[in-house]
Order: sequence, then C-alpha cells, then structure tokens
Amino acid sequence: MTSGGEEDLRLVNRLGESRSPYVRAHASNPVAWQMWGDESLALAKEHNRLLFLSIGYAACHWCHVMERESFASPEIAHLLNAHFIPIKIDREERPDVDAIYMNYVQATNGSGGWPLNVFVTPDLEPVFGGTYWPGPNHSRTAQGSLISHTVGFLEILQKMTDVWTKQEARCRESAKEITRQLRQFAEEGVHSRKVGEKSDEDGLDIDLLEEAYQHFVKKYDTANGGFAIAPKFPTPVNLQFLLRLDQWGNTAVNNIVGEDECKHATLMVVNTLRKMARGGIRDHIGFGFARYSVTKDWSLPHFEKMLYDQAQLLDVYLDAFIVTHDPEMLGAVYDIATYLTEPPMAAATGGFFSAEDADSYPTHTDTEKREGAYYVWTLKELRTVLGDRDGNICARFYGVLADGNVARENDPHDEFISQNVISITTTPAALAKQVGLAESEVVMILKEGRKRLRAYRDRNRPKPALDDKIVVAWNGLAIGALARTSATLIDIDPEKARRFAKAAEDAAKFIRKELFDEESKTLYRVYREGRGDTPGFCDDYAFLIHGLIDLYEATFNDSYLEFADTLQKTQISLFHDPTSSAFFTTRSHPSLLLHLKSGMDAAEPSSNSVSASNLHRLSSLLNDDNYSKLAVETVSAFEAEVMQFPHCFAGMLGSVVMGKVGVQTVVVMGPLETAKGKVTEGLGVGRTVAWGGSEWLRARNELVGSIPMDKQGVMICADGQCREALSI
Repeated sequence: MTSGGEEDLRLVNRLGESRSPYVRAHASNPVAWQMWGDESLALAKEHNRLLFLSIGYAACHWCHVMERESFASPEIAHLLNAHFIPIKIDREERPDVDAIYMNYVQATNGSGGWPLNVFVTPDLEPVFGGTYWPGPNHSRTAQGSLISHTVGFLEILQKMTDVWTKQEARCRESAKEITRQLRQFAEEGVHSRKVGEKSDEDGLDIDLLEEAYQHFVKKYDTANGGFAIAPKFPTPVNLQFLLRLDQWGNTAVNNIVGEDECKHATLMVVNTLRKMARGGIRDHIGFGFARYSVTKDWSLPHFEKMLYDQAQLLDVYLDAFIVTHDPEMLGAVYDIATYLTEPPMAAATGGFFSAEDADSYPTHTDTEKREGAYYVWTLKELRTVLGDRDGNICARFYGVLADGNVARENDPHDEFISQNVISITTTPAALAKQVGLAESEVVMILKEGRKRLRAYRDRNRPKPALDDKIVVAWNGLAIGALARTSATLIDIDPEKARRFAKAAEDAAKFIRKELFDEESKTLYRVYREGRGDTPGFCDDYAFLIHGLIDLYEATFNDSYLEFADTLQKTQISLFHDPTSSAFFTTRSHPSLLLHLKSGMDAAEPSSNSVSASNLHRLSSLLNDDNYSKLAVETVSAFEAEVMQFPHCFAGMLGSVVMGKVGVQTVVVMGPLETAKGKVTEGLGVGRTVAWGGSEWLRARNELVGSIPMDKQGVMICADGQCREALSI
C-alpha cells in the first residue's frame, strides 16, 4: 500500500465530541483532529499514514502557545490533514498513552515535557518526537527567545512527509528497533527475579534510606531550599520521605540513618517549605500553589495550579506542622485546604476539579491571554486599590517594585514588564520598624490589604480557565490529605476540621456513586458532563485506596475501609503481574505499544509505591497476611533499580521499612464518639488506627474480633497479638 496523500482521504475535526476541556479547546482549529481510538488507528492503517500524536493538558502554558502558533495555522493544517492522521490527546485522561511516548521522547532527546508531540507508524511505533516546536506565528510570542532558533514545526512536517513518502521501509525498520529497545528497557529491573525466588542477599534493607538521604543532602540548596537549581519543582514525595525519617517511632531508622541526620532531614524540608510558602510559587492574594518555579529562589512560578500538587503539598505541610507546631506551616495547611474546599476547585456535587490554567486575559476587554496575568501586579495598582499609605506598606511586604520584580532574562516574551509576582520579602515586625507603626497595625493593614486585593482581582480580572474534570486518582490524594488535616485539627479548630472532613467524605461518596460500577467492582477514571468511557488505571485505584484508608482513620466509618478493601481486590485482579509481581499501570490493550510498570516517583508518587503502602496498611487494619506478602513482593519487583537509585524511589522506601519492622495497629475500644477523640493519639508513621467496636471490622479482622467488646481504652496489635497500650 502506498503512503496516503490528500487525494484519498478527507478528514474533519472531531474534537467537539470530546468531554475533555483541553481536547475540546482545539475543536475550532483548521487541523482535522481525530480522537484517540480504534477508528482513528484503523484510518492510519487503511491509508498508510503516519499518525501525529499531540498530547497535553488544559493548564499547560506551552500547549496553548503551540495551539496559537501552529494548530491555528492554515499552512500547518494543510500538511497535517493531507499527509497524517492528527490525534489530540488529554494526558490526564490517557496517562497510559502519554507514559509510553514520553518514555520514547526522554530516551531519544534526554528530556521531555508538554506538549508532547510524536510521529508514529500505523503500528504505533515511534519515528520522531519532541515537545514544543515553534510554529509559523512564533515570532509574536517568542520574540527574543532562544526558542526562535529552534527548528520549526512547519519544517519538521515537511521533512516527515518527505521521509515517509520516500523512505517508508527505513522508517518502519528504525521504529521497530526503537520499540524493541524501549520494551527491553521497560522490562529491566522489574523482572530482576520472579515471584517466590530468593534474593542472593537479604534484598532491600533500611540502609537504602541512608543512601537516599545522602543524595538529597548533596543536592540541597542551603540558600533557597529545595533540591535543584532551576526550574524547581516541589516534588512532595521526596519532601515527605525526608520529613518522616525522624517520625518512624522505632530505633531502626534512627540507628541506620543517624539521629542527627534524621533531624537535619527535617530541617531541610522545613526550610524548603518555608521558602516556598513565602515565595512567588504561592498565591499570596488568593490560595494554593503553582506547579513549579522557573527560578531557584521560588520567586517566579509557572502559574498553573494542579490538584495533585495541592493535595500532596497539604500532606507535607501538615506533617511539618505536626513535627514543628510552627504557625507558618499551619498557615499553609489552612491555605491549601481552603483552596481545595472552595470554588473554583471544589465541585458543588462533591469531588475536586483538576486544575486552573496558567494563562488568562489581563482584562475583560483583552483578546490575547498572557501567562500569569491573573496573579501579577504593578505598584500603581496597589496604590490605586489600597491608597498610598497602605499600598506602599503592602508593596514593601510583597516585594513590589515600580519597574517590576521579574528579571529580564526570565521574561523572554516581555509579558512581565513593570509587573510584580507577589512574594513575602520581610516580616510584619521588621516592616513596622521601617514605617514607624505598631506591629499590630501593620498586621491589620496587610490582612485587610490582602482581602481588598483579592476582591479587586476577582472583580476586574477574568479568571484563568478551569479544567473541570474530576479525576479519580487526584481526588484520592485530596481525600486523604483533607481527612488527615481534619483529624489533626479537630482539637485546634473543630469547625474547620469538620468542614474539611465533609469535603473529603462528599468526594468519596461522589466517586462511589458516579465512577464506580457496583456490579463489576471497577472504577472509571474521569467525570465531566457525566461519566467518561475511560476505565480506571492503576493510579486511580492506588490513590483512591490511599485516600479511603486515611478517611477511615479520621472518621472510623467502616464503609470507607470496606470500599478500600473491595478496590484493593479489584486492583490486584486487573493490574497485578503474578509472574514478576508489582502492578502494571494499565490493562493490556492492542493499542498500547508497551505494558509498563511505574516504580519511580515524579510529580506524583508512583502507583506501585502507593500500592505497596496501601497493602501494608490494609494488612495491618484487616490482619490480612496476604496483603503484606504482596506489599513486600511489589517492592522487591523493583529491587535492582531501587538498590542503584534509591532516591528515585523515595515513596517506596517507607514500604521497605514497613516490610522489615512491620506496622502497628492501634485499636481504640469504647463508644464510637469517645473513640474518635483518640484518633489523633493513634495516628503516626508506621502505624494504623482502627475502632474496635465495629461489627464489620471484627468479622474481617479476627485479631480485633478477639478483643472483648466491653474493653475500654487503647490496644496495640502486632505480630498476631494485642496488648494494652501503656502509651502511644
């Protein structure tokens, strides 16, 4: 069959059929975008065309840039429509497809990102790929940028058309070899030994935590916090690993890592969190945190706000507050929890939306969006909104300058001229001395100033676009973080604690009602304008189970633990590899080139690290040895990789400890309301907490069932027996 051309196929743009805000935003493009699915893949085979896969997400700044520059271009559209099958994919709906081709781009280019653009054969094997490529209109958005010297998308399309027409056999041969190498790479490490095979030594041990700690010490930025130069991502899973080194409650970790080292790990994290909380990465006028910082000092963010970041950062700031009792850490906890539980992120039906965009219109009359337009300020605006005195005081506090505070080298598109990204640059006490006012008066000016600036912003600036998908995995993270926050705050702020707990419970109920099939016991991944067709992936099960366990421990409501148990059984049946253990990211399907297992952590923890932790915790709560055995096997499946790069598996190292020293079960006896009052006492790293008066739990867990119902107080269960707790 000859390569397809414009004469034998007329495509039309089908993206209006999608429910994804990201995909649907391209419905008016002249590019005849197709949907990912069997029909589009069959078209490529029938007409022997390369597929052009363009993968992104709604809050992605450079995805919007490429849409404006390239996909709105008639010249680009003509080439794509005439010679390719162009397919637009939302990575948040299809993380499986995204992961496969991201692996390819990272392997061939050395790095990846979004938009992710890949040319693949009709057999779905990759030929060429990359991230952002400048389009015909790039000069107006990237003027003066190094990007202007990058090979353009138009040139790439012309070259790919020519290569496929004249050298198809060579393309296919090269793609098959690359695919073979990708498969081989994907199989390394996780197939280091089969289930039941003994390791030559003792396998993974706690000393790996010390190796990971030393890596982070070497990477630590003592001046600015964090563990990189720039760009700087919070990577909460790494922060949580370090913060919990000193919280295990047993001597094994302290003895191996070192007591001083564990305390230093805490200091590194708290300093990082403090720098972030004061930096531009935080929305100081509103709530929440941006995805990452372009600069090493956290001063200039990429402004998109992602649900999965908020949920994980809430967990980490909560841990930091528990350890330090620092009001600044508690302030961040309130800030993030408020962001999650109010519009626009909180859905009225229950559940949490996915993201807010980085780009927005500066005013209601503007026709072109700018990155960060909703969040930046001029000195003149502060004085206009607040008056000269209060405006100048707030400007000093927030680092607002007459000429703007964004360095020229960080503004290649000239979007931030005279603009200021708000960050905290001093303290109320120091500021009070500078302006000759009482500290209490300065605090009041700052507090009222923030309210007035927020009201002005909400009234006068168009809000960034909202990605109003409800994704099960990310909702699971948010459910867990809010549940833990509620349990921690119940004695400090009962009203807020109950509010946060309700939001978590409403989300769990929504997912069970709308995205769980009671008959098949399976999840669907996405809800938007109704339930989507995409089945749940491994991370949907893992993250939701994690959240449900946290929610059970905060409420002692059996239905959440029972739901977690049900989902865990389904996850095992759908995703577990019985030969080499661990969990595949998705079910096998002919349209998927690779069947991957996720072990390394990234912006989100890996599905296998969360799964291993879930299995240990469920084993403890349910006294189910099968779960703990599976947890150990899951971690062992990544043995070769973990031993070589333990810092890349920070989320999994907690399960290494649990596999060695076990998990304590704190069983609270007595009336339910009395038991709830002891939840905070029982919570901790390396332990679970349960209510022993539950009929369902007593039937599911024989060990809990053996405790007399009229028993009062707290019991500690471990190693097949329970004892009265002298202290917890």
